[in-house]
Amino acid sequence: METKNELIFKIMSYSQSPGPRYCDQGDDSGEDFYHSILNYKFYQAYNEKKTLIIDLDGPDGYASSFLDEAFGNLVYDFGKELVENILKVKSEEEPEWIEMLNDTYEEWEKRRKGGKAPKITIEHPEWYRFMNNKLTQKQWIHLSSGK
Repeated sequence: METKNELIFKIMSYSQSPGPRYCDQGDDSGEDFYHSILNYKFYQAYNEKKTLIIDLDGPDGYASSFLDEAFGNLVYDFGKELVENILKVKSEEEPEWIEMLNDTYEEWEKRRKGGKAPKITIEHPEWYRFMNNKLTQKQWIHLSSGK
């Protein structure tokens, strides 16, 4: 149950069967989940000064690449520290996914600091990124250029 200081999203409301890493690999991908749901929910929680709780329980299961892509992009766009301050991931069914995500955060923070942009496989509408101590919304990466 959501409290006034929390924003809760159940991945099951996105998909009963989360898919692969990229949109061009199949439906309900980590790339799609990030760009269609997670980026905006994180922005909303940040703006409203709430904790964003992502509930992993319910779906049939996950490919680790789905979680890596979705939550890795979040770290890339907002930074590990901000993600760890705002986001809480929960799972009673498979708590090992939470441990895996901690490794994901470290890897994607290194990638962010190294300037290695995430891959996109379709054009996405504008999304939020935390840069220069403020949130900015734009289309950060274009399919045609890969930049």
